[in-house]
Amino acid sequence: MRFMRAFVVAGIAGFSAGTYFLNPQWDMPSQWRLPSQWQLPTSAKEILTHLGWPWERLTQGAGQGTSAQTAPAVKLSGPSVQTQFFACPQFFPSQHPPIVPATQGLRELCFSGFAILHSGQTKTPVFVAERLNRQLLTQAQGLQRTDKFYSEARLPPAERADLDDYKGSGYSRGHMAPAADMYSSQTMAQSFSLANMVPQDQTHNAGPWSRIEQDTRKYVMRASGDVYLFTGPVYTENPKAIGDGVAIPAYLYKLVYDATTGRSWAYWQANSASTKAGPPITYDELVKRTGIQFLPTRAAGTASAMRSGGAAAGSSAQ
Repeated sequence: MRFMRAFVVAGIAGFSAGTYFLNPQWDMPSQWRLPSQWQLPTSAKEILTHLGWPWERLTQGAGQGTSAQTAPAVKLSGPSVQTQFFACPQFFPSQHPPIVPATQGLRELCFSGFAILHSGQTKTPVFVAERLNRQLLTQAQGLQRTDKFYSEARLPPAERADLDDYKGSGYSRGHMAPAADMYSSQTMAQSFSLANMVPQDQTHNAGPWSRIEQDTRKYVMRASGDVYLFTGPVYTENPKAIGDGVAIPAYLYKLVYDATTGRSWAYWQANSASTKAGPPITYDELVKRTGIQFLPTRAAGTASAMRSGGAAAGSSAQ
C-alpha cells in the first residue's frame, strides 16, 4: 500500500517533473508544483530519481511565491565568510566548505552532482565544487551530452545570466563543472545551468582547458578514492562584460585535491585564445591569487608535503 501511494504521488508529479527535465531552461510554474502541505515519500523520490526526474524542483517554493524559490544570500560577517552548504556537504573534503572573501550577492546552490557559490555581482560562479571517483566516472562514460542550457531560476533575475546574454557575444558558455564529469541524466541536465558557466574564449575552451579537464578525469580514474575539484573564474578590478553585465574572467583555475593521498595542485590559465598549457601551481599560490581557502581544515604542517606531491602529480597529469 505504501509503495502504491508513493507510485500515485510520483505519477501526479511526473508530468511536471518530466516537462521540466525535458526543458530545463524553463522555470517550473507554481501551479505545477505540489501543494505546500504535501511531502513526497522517500519511495516516491526514489521512483522519480530512477526515472531521472528532478523531484526536488516540485516542492521548491510550493505555494509560497517566487521569494521562496530564491536561494538565500550568504550572510556576511567581517572580511571573510565561512560558506555552509548545509544541503550538500558531500562535495567538500571532511564536509568543510571554503572560506571566501566577503562580497555582496553570494548565494549557495546545491545540485545533484556539484555545488556552486554564485556571485550576483558577476552573474557567474565564485567556485564550483565536485567530488569524483573512479566509480562515478565509469558511470559517466557514454552518457549523452544534452546541450540544453537554461537560466537558473533559483537566482534573482538581477543576479543571474540569461541565454540572451551569450548570444552574439563571441564567447562560449564555459562549464565550470564539465558535462563530461556528469554521471547521470539528472546531473547532466543540471550541468547546463548558466549558474555553472562563465564567458570563455572559445579557442581556450576547446583547447588547453579541455585538455586540463580530460587530464583531471584520467587522474581520477587512477586514484584510489575520492578526488575533490574546485573550478572557477578570477576577474580584473573592472572586468569587461557580455549581455546584461555577465563579467568576463581574466583567468580560470581548477584545484585538484586527492583526499586519499593528501596531494593537491592547481591549474591556472588566462582566458585567452593564446593561452598555452603549462605546469600547475601550488595550493598555497592559488589561495594567494584568489583569496579563497578551499581546504580550510588543511594542517599547516602538511603544506610542504602537499605542495611537492601535488606538483609532481599535476605534472604527470599533463
